[in-house]
Amino acid sequence: MKKILVIHGPNLNLLGDREVGVYGKMTLKQINSELEKIAKADKVSLEIFQSDHEGEIVGRIGKAKGKFDCILINPAAYTHTSVAIRDAVAAVSIPTVEVHLSNIHAREEFRHTSLIAPVAVGQVSGFGLDSYRLGLKAAIGIAKKTK
Repeated sequence: MKKILVIHGPNLNLLGDREVGVYGKMTLKQINSELEKIAKADKVSLEIFQSDHEGEIVGRIGKAKGKFDCILINPAAYTHTSVAIRDAVAAVSIPTVEVHLSNIHAREEFRHTSLIAPVAVGQVSGFGLDSYRLGLKAAIGIAKKTK
């Protein structure tokens, strides 16, 4: 069975209460439940991880090599600041799909640049929960093409 690592970055555990006008009312638990339904229907396995700590995210990516066929990541605020996460994604050579609930390109200027995007297969942003759905569908398609 193909395996996908799902990583949620800082503050995503606060979804549902945090800046509802930007991120909506859906909780991280609800997002994960939706991802699990899609994975089950497509016969892939998910490992889901959330951390507010950059080093934990870097460590999880580093340990993923040889264990996962694709990574789905919402690096949250680390999108714009973490060379370490960018380098970890590049180092493991696991196809990675970046997702964001909000359209980072329509927000504050400092959010317009993703350090992760250049080492990711693609990015989906601005569609709320559908960003995750579309990103996971892309990750599943990529995973199923890997040997």
